[in-house]
Amino acid sequence: MPSSFNGTASNADLSQLDRVTVIVVTFESAHCLPTLAPLLRVCPHVIIVDNGSSDGSAPIARSMLPHAQMIALERNLGFGAANNRALDRVVTPFAFLLNPDCEIEAEDLAILVQEATRFPDAAIVAPQLINARGEPDLSYRWPSTRWVSRGPGASAPLCVGFVCGAAMLFVMDNMRGADRFDERFFLYYEDDDLCLRIFERQRAIILIPRVTAVHRSRGSVGGRQRLRAEYLRGYHHAQSKLLFAEKHTGIAAARSLRTRTLTLALAGWPLRLIAFSPRMLARLSGRIAGLKCWRPHD
Repeated sequence: MPSSFNGTASNADLSQLDRVTVIVVTFESAHCLPTLAPLLRVCPHVIIVDNGSSDGSAPIARSMLPHAQMIALERNLGFGAANNRALDRVVTPFAFLLNPDCEIEAEDLAILVQEATRFPDAAIVAPQLINARGEPDLSYRWPSTRWVSRGPGASAPLCVGFVCGAAMLFVMDNMRGADRFDERFFLYYEDDDLCLRIFERQRAIILIPRVTAVHRSRGSVGGRQRLRAEYLRGYHHAQSKLLFAEKHTGIAAARSLRTRTLTLALAGWPLRLIAFSPRMLARLSGRIAGLKCWRPHD
């Protein structure tokens, strides 16, 4: 894995790893653990939360990483809720949340921690995500509720309004009042919501583009039930999108968004049947179900 699309990591002080707790939430993610192991073995503080996997993720993680704290949940509580359980145990100055389908070198994580100390007002510091082809992803922007981001990608550290939750470093002292995920978001938009709350508290979210992490998007869930996983992705994405709209723009706006999105999803159904893709059809079916089942929260 390239350490950076702008160059390679250098002058990394690996002692910085003692200041950070790496948090990984797994769900049917046993296939990801061998790739994560080289990083996690050199990190002194690791918490793995397993969301009720049936593929042996928890025992495999225990065997590979005996020094890690293991939280084995009996059922899937959702991404944000599982991360919250781990954040409750963090005693280091930093916590690094890492998706199972995301890879970062130990040297780059050490540099990320070093960089965080340069920005005393930062609540979150994040690497630039790149895809499996080594191309930069759109992993940061300004809040979507305010304005649309435009322009070229970053070439130096910059303050943003959102970074993707696949890889984010929490500066624990600066996260007070907004240091937990809203557990009503089962999957998707929990990072949007958290970043927006931090932004509204006028705390900095910093991207460090010279530090990169490879994000193999939608690669964290394995097992035999791939189509069911795609269906649930579509379902929870639709539900969380409407919850985010309701929470931050009001019930009327959420209802209007639901009508527009459901209309487009239903219109797209015949096209998905013609250009048949079981994966995409399963996800669209889940999205339609999520839109139909949505009810405003109190």
